[in-house]
Amino acid sequence: MSIAAGVKEILGKSMQVDADGNLVDLKDWNEEIAAEIAKEEGIEKLTEDHWKVINFMRKVFSETGDSPSIRKLTKESGVDTKMLYALFPKGPAKKAAKIAGLPKPKGCI
Repeated sequence: MSIAAGVKEILGKSMQVDADGNLVDLKDWNEEIAAEIAKEEGIEKLTEDHWKVINFMRKVFSETGDSPSIRKLTKESGVDTKMLYALFPKGPAKKAAKIAGLPKPKGCI
């Protein structure tokens, strides 16, 4: 994978990314792309619990236009805070949004 000037190559396809490395075009995302981004983020295999969070994030984004905050994730996704940090170490909402093909949640640094 290479990143240059807002373009990232994932699985042989060039995709636009924002300054944080998140996909710009939501239509570029699919489960294979998610798995590849996860590997890049240090998550070797996406489990059922990872997918529960990713699918919740995508559902919230489709309804509101915003990626859910960590607070919303822990209250409504069915995955508690401790588990969220175990699944997505070092910034779970930000990392999960990236893997879900969504923009970084507002309020994440």
